[in-house]
Amino acid sequence: MLNFCSLYSGSSGNCLFVESNNAKILIDAGVSLKKIESGLETLNVPPSSLDGILVTHEHSDHIQSLGNLSRKFNLPVFANSETFDAMPKQTDKICSENINKFKNKETFSIKDIEITPFSIPHDAANPCGFNIKNNDDKISIATDIGHMSNEILKQLEGSKFILLESNYDTEVLKCSKYPYSLKRRIAGPNGHLSNDIASKVINYLINANLKTAMLGHLSKENNFPELAYQTVVNEMISSGTDVSKISLSVASRDKVGNLIHI
Repeated sequence: MLNFCSLYSGSSGNCLFVESNNAKILIDAGVSLKKIESGLETLNVPPSSLDGILVTHEHSDHIQSLGNLSRKFNLPVFANSETFDAMPKQTDKICSENINKFKNKETFSIKDIEITPFSIPHDAANPCGFNIKNNDDKISIATDIGHMSNEILKQLEGSKFILLESNYDTEVLKCSKYPYSLKRRIAGPNGHLSNDIASKVINYLINANLKTAMLGHLSKENNFPELAYQTVVNEMISSGTDVSKISLSVASRDKVGNLIHI
């Protein structure tokens, strides 16, 4: 059994919650400590009951309150060596016994949850997504992806649920007030995933056991939830895919989502 909840997801901050029968974990802590405590309270989950925090990479919208959260509630933190090294201000706040280093592609466990980090293309030290398993249930967390590859697609295959980045709409980005250099970074091979590519990925994964998909990490300036959602629907329709085959939603930037039962 796995349950998933997006506490917060967007270019301004990210924090996700996953639980099994015996374990509770967060993925990233990129908003204020107060917001994380409030989000967990909505789920009736005391922060002290968490079994660990997984870190995808060191950008501030993923680690803003990581050190303070770990220190306040004595929580283990799991990241690869390069990520720990790239966030010294956060790492210094974490007790040495709570620092747990993993290697991408190597599976480790937190109680009854199996976690396999996989590498993603993004402009960070050693960024990763996560495959999370409990018995026959598998979910995937895949955001901050500059481009989609066959290797990443293989990692995502077989997931019943995915939180997939749908950061920007290509046309909206072109017309945004962002400087050209930042637009190039976002749309570049180590930037973020567009609505168009996210829609094709989801359409592909529907034939590989995907039942529920959530679009996440949307840009506030370069996207709209309705647009991201409709892009996926349009892709499915144009490909002849039965829209009823999947439950599709968009993660909120600043509102705690529903608890999804996988």
